[in-house]
Amino acid sequence: MAVWSERVVPRLADRTLATPEVMALREVVCEGLAGRVLELGFGSGLNLGCLPTAVTSVDAVEPSDVGWGLSGGRRAGSPVPVDRIGLDGQRLAAADEQYDAALSTFTLCTIPDVERALSEVRRVLVPGGVFHFLERGRSPDDGVRRWQRRMEPLQRRFCGGCHLTRDVPELVRRAGLDPVRLDQRYLPGPAVSRPWTYVSLGVARRPA
Repeated sequence: MAVWSERVVPRLADRTLATPEVMALREVVCEGLAGRVLELGFGSGLNLGCLPTAVTSVDAVEPSDVGWGLSGGRRAGSPVPVDRIGLDGQRLAAADEQYDAALSTFTLCTIPDVERALSEVRRVLVPGGVFHFLERGRSPDDGVRRWQRRMEPLQRRFCGGCHLTRDVPELVRRAGLDPVRLDQRYLPGPAVSRPWTYVSLGVARRPA
């Protein structure tokens, strides 16, 4: 499974999370980003083309060397400088209050200690800084949630540890970040896909 997780999953993510519907949501979640940005789970750099011109730099946390390699062309073509600053979102290699904004897309589901990672995000944001997120998670519908619970063990095994049942907005609130925008929906597709396609798109602020 190590070879699958390390070499195959990053390539699958690069393809399945670059559909027109998902890219449109990436454009929305990146709106308003400015200044120095930390990105958790940089992956293959799919957000780079969505960044506003007000973004001056991106510090990337990316555990996968394959994912980082896949991002090479996008990084080379980006007007925004990108530095890889670490592999682990649970232990950020950054001093307190360093970033104007943080960004996470389809990443919080895979971090083992997501509470610690979000606490780290709060720590490195400047007072008043913002956290933009686009994440899959727990559905509000009972029937879909039952299937999420059933499928989660397989999802975690074959999709890099990804959880289906995390309540992302609640986790963000518990980390001390105040939501200022939240949109939750299913991605387009058949009803059978709903255990995998319920997403939360939001912005939360570190109190000033």
